[in-house]
Amino acid sequence: MKDLSQTQLGIVYALSAYLLWGVNPIYFKYLSFIPIYEVLAHRVIWSVVFIAIVITFLGGWGKALIILKKPKNILFLTCTSLLITVNWSVFIWAINNGRMLEASLGYFINPLINVVLGLLFLNEALSRLKWIAVSLALLGVLVQVVQVGSLPWVSLVLPITFGFYGLLRKKIKIEALIGLFFETLLVLPVALYYLFFVANGENANMLNNDWSLNLCLMFAGIATAMPLFFFAQAALRLKLSTLGFFQYIAPSMMFLMAVFIYDEALSLARVITFIFIWAGIFLFAFENKLQKWL
Repeated sequence: MKDLSQTQLGIVYALSAYLLWGVNPIYFKYLSFIPIYEVLAHRVIWSVVFIAIVITFLGGWGKALIILKKPKNILFLTCTSLLITVNWSVFIWAINNGRMLEASLGYFINPLINVVLGLLFLNEALSRLKWIAVSLALLGVLVQVVQVGSLPWVSLVLPITFGFYGLLRKKIKIEALIGLFFETLLVLPVALYYLFFVANGENANMLNNDWSLNLCLMFAGIATAMPLFFFAQAALRLKLSTLGFFQYIAPSMMFLMAVFIYDEALSLARVITFIFIWAGIFLFAFENKLQKWL
């Protein structure tokens, strides 16, 4: 009974994490009147503050300080910090420039990118079905190139940066929230400098804003850290294979919002691309069952 309740709790945590990631675009879309790098700076600053509060509440500073004793950890965290900063920048830009469909496509591709990175850097073998899944994703990208005449760079930068981010984080095996704290802490000086000395937007000075806007900007820390905290809790309670099925919730929500709420154009080329990607995802997600039938 205890195991069952823990599994159920894990499912609640997983749903909470991916639903929050799924609605994140609404939050950043609302802030589209603020320059992208100002939003990014707030995301970094308030993530540091909020995560520090959570770590204090959980009594995790002992674990956090141990990480600093290994130069290797600092080097890897510097790299992951740069990767996640690029990922966040491109994501916010995409949402605020009517490219939510491309962002959703990128996160649909992400599991397949992880498969390729596992092959290249971790010597993980690819089954025949995984090769087909990756090939279908590649064909989907090629359709975009041929029809549109350019690479869907948003759809590639997002999964590639996040894929390498996950790969490096796997190497150092640091808890999700503690790792994110140090990653945001490393770019905190840049974020503070930008906000105080470079940003010249109408809302750059928080003293001139009304309290509701400032609260909304501060919420960036919660919007960033809370789903990651839920994800970490889910990962402790669920099998990785079970957790994997939840990862398509967020990009599916983004896809639906882009088409039905924000009226982004769903051209024939995009439809074909998504069909190829979804076919690859189907093979990837149901590989074990399909292997029994083949």
